[in-house]
Amino acid sequence: MNAITDFALRFPLIVFTVLLALLGVYWLLVLLRLVPTELFERDSLKEDHLASTMVSLGFAGVPVSVALTILTLLAGAVTLVVELLVLSWVPLGFFRVPVGVVVLWLSFALASPVTAGVCRRLHCRLHRHPGLSRRCLLGERVQVTSVAENGRASAVMDDDEAREVQLLGKTDNQPRTGETRILVKYLPDIDAYRSVLEEDYLDARTRLVRLHLVGHHETSEGQRHGHNGSTPSA
Repeated sequence: MNAITDFALRFPLIVFTVLLALLGVYWLLVLLRLVPTELFERDSLKEDHLASTMVSLGFAGVPVSVALTILTLLAGAVTLVVELLVLSWVPLGFFRVPVGVVVLWLSFALASPVTAGVCRRLHCRLHRHPGLSRRCLLGERVQVTSVAENGRASAVMDDDEAREVQLLGKTDNQPRTGETRILVKYLPDIDAYRSVLEEDYLDARTRLVRLHLVGHHETSEGQRHGHNGSTPSA
């Protein structure tokens, strides 16, 4: 037992020991109905938060907690294999920490696309439980099937036509039959979604990335020249 404990507390395995313990407590609270499955979701993708970050990484359609659990399990499995086959047999000494950091990065990099694929396979099953998949549908593609006179529209999930959602458009952003749109905001009071055209959503994401890159570049330039980081005037 002591050998197993020592093994689990080695770096980088200790990272997954802690993460899996926290996830175990979380899922126990979910089973006891003390916390919701969509604990980390928000009503909109507009702000920078964990849910919007996970959507940008390709984990849309499932609760963040589910994606994080799968990602942690797979990355932990990769790290365990590396530990058993390589790290345990090499006298790293003080180099265990930097090597462990590299192993962690590689583990998550390898586990991410596999996790995204697993999450896509879970979409349809989660769609069968609307109570578990409302906010986590943000970032998903839908096909508009009909539009009512009151501005509401019906749409089906792009990867599951059996799951229908209601869209509520604005005056300058009304859904049209046959369009492919992206869900960007959940309206809990009326159980409907705001949406944007797929090309507008992709363009907005591209512009946002460019703004972040420009912001980082300007900050680094300001620090390099001794500025306080404020935005320069035109």
